[in-house]
Amino acid sequence: MNAVLFYKLLAIFIAAGMGWFVGHMRWLGPAGGENDPARILSNIAFYLFVPALMFRTTARVDFAALPWLTVAAFFAPVLLMLVSVYLYERKRHPESPAAPAVRSITASFGNTLQVGVPLVAGVFGESGLAVHITVVSLHALTLLTIATILVEMDLARHTASGASGASLKRTILTTLRNTVIHPVVLPVLCGFGWHLTGIPLPPVLDEVLQMLGSAVVPLCLVLIGMSLSYYGLPRGAMRSLLGLAALKLLVLPALVLGIAHWGFGLSGMPLAVIVMMAALPPGSNAMMFAQRYRTLEAEASGAIVLGTMLFAATAPIWLAIPAWLD
Repeated sequence: MNAVLFYKLLAIFIAAGMGWFVGHMRWLGPAGGENDPARILSNIAFYLFVPALMFRTTARVDFAALPWLTVAAFFAPVLLMLVSVYLYERKRHPESPAAPAVRSITASFGNTLQVGVPLVAGVFGESGLAVHITVVSLHALTLLTIATILVEMDLARHTASGASGASLKRTILTTLRNTVIHPVVLPVLCGFGWHLTGIPLPPVLDEVLQMLGSAVVPLCLVLIGMSLSYYGLPRGAMRSLLGLAALKLLVLPALVLGIAHWGFGLSGMPLAVIVMMAALPPGSNAMMFAQRYRTLEAEASGAIVLGTMLFAATAPIWLAIPAWLD
């Protein structure tokens, strides 16, 4: 592990530790209830900072210039992982409508910014970083949007099952409304709409959106620590946390390697970059997603911390295997 990556990982732990200390001291208030500080901060991120990031990213992305083969080789196995975990968890926990989507996003959403950018820049240089940034531009848009659709479908179905006379039409309409009028999906749709006009973002608006979007990462890291302080780890959590970490750090990169190399014919530096992206530890957006739906917050935060710690051991494996294939 190079020094740059080590300091980035250390910075993540320090930021989360500061959040834990603030939560432990109860400086923002006690946990629980409608005034739970962690939930309030999460709502600020989800309703203000994340929409700004999503809208700006979608409005500015140049779809014509994207290397679609590399993009498809990454997202096909990642989405396969997301949907597979979701279906498995949905079968195991039908009584908890939001849990399957939360666990699926934890097992598939990587820390592509704080860990991914310095790692790829240090190992693969500018050419590798260009591939990484290209995939990152669609990463949150794709995974969070699909996870949102899945969880809103389950919530609408769960609500309908408890309401007498609820029709299929009403369930579908509720799902569509809650999916579209959503702080992740709606900014994406608006961003696409703006992109189609061909009008560049006004400099002042672009600056405001960039400023708001840049707050997502540090706020989510602090939330991870606060959630660990407020909620602790669920009893018997280590088995579940190790399972999520294994899915993210071992199974997902193996899946991307196999499908991208033997399915899409990818090799060389693009293959190495997307395999390393898949091998990254769970990202802080998983915590924010759990907070949004008030489900498995402690498990999501624990999986992020544990996954980031174990990543130091698994990263060299996934750096070496693509090079060996060449």
